[in-house]
Amino acid sequence: MTIKILQGNSLDILGDLEKDSIDTCVTSPPYWGLRDYGTATWVGGDPSCSHKRDSKFSESCSTGQKNLEGAIGDGIYKSECPRCGAIREDEQLGLEETPEEYVNKMADLFDKVKDVLKPEGTLWLNIGDSYIGGGRGYEYCDDGTIQQNHIDAGVKYGKPTGKVQGYKPKDLAGIPWMMAFELRRRGWWLRQDIIWSKPNPMPESVTDRCTKSHEYIFLLSKSKNYYYDYEAVKEEAIGGETRNKRSVWTVNPKPYKEAHFAVYPTKLIEPCILAGCPEGGTVLDPFGGSGTTGLVADRLKRSAVLIELNPDYVEIMRKRLEGDAPLFTDINIDGINT
Repeated sequence: MTIKILQGNSLDILGDLEKDSIDTCVTSPPYWGLRDYGTATWVGGDPSCSHKRDSKFSESCSTGQKNLEGAIGDGIYKSECPRCGAIREDEQLGLEETPEEYVNKMADLFDKVKDVLKPEGTLWLNIGDSYIGGGRGYEYCDDGTIQQNHIDAGVKYGKPTGKVQGYKPKDLAGIPWMMAFELRRRGWWLRQDIIWSKPNPMPESVTDRCTKSHEYIFLLSKSKNYYYDYEAVKEEAIGGETRNKRSVWTVNPKPYKEAHFAVYPTKLIEPCILAGCPEGGTVLDPFGGSGTTGLVADRLKRSAVLIELNPDYVEIMRKRLEGDAPLFTDINIDGINT
């Protein structure tokens, strides 16, 4: 089996892959407004500035957030640093100004994923939601619009950068279903919503709603008829029989010691690969992260193509896969054997 790691922007790299060559795509993209993955270049301003609201900085989280309700908070400046005037240049997805902008950019990327999938190919998309507000620095107007202001230590800087219609403070954005419906509108077959149930979820300091203990995995297909091996993912039932797999998957989140923020557990994506890719086929992950998709694909005797923007994560993947993948596996980075 081969694990190929490509470092760079998925939007660019996907266009260079062979059309109709991938059996299935299994991925968990950056969620909207939750993380800064450290790929930005700051132009101008003060080079010694952290470009973060230091009062929100936590040593345990380089995003500058702590106990915020699904938001990046004031800790990260997404376009301009109000402290020194530096301008952010960044190719990462997830820090868009609005949910709609995020969904459209992601859908553009998955259009390119569809191009490289075989006609019978599938997409297994794990995506979480975000809350409006929670310290993002939005100013709520009397007419119900949201006005983005630069905020630092309670002082507003500059002019508003835009308005977003239709959201109120503390609204759940509804990102997963927005994404699913947009992909369906663009021609994907939306086949199923799967619930990832987390028995041991991340604690939340909220008292006016339940603690969130689930995320979505959407199964989408390129064509009406697609590859799906239901026999490979049958589950045990009472009495020792087997049954068709149900749509609620109970899997505990698994931390990973290396410096990656969001690592989905191997048990979560095993059924996606078993059902979506035949043995000897190829799995794609355009947000390679710590390499979990490649690791599981290799264990299940499938090849993998992993794309990652951040070179630090490419190194994490390399070390992890070289340590955990079988010795006969061919691991390539940018086409160069390691």
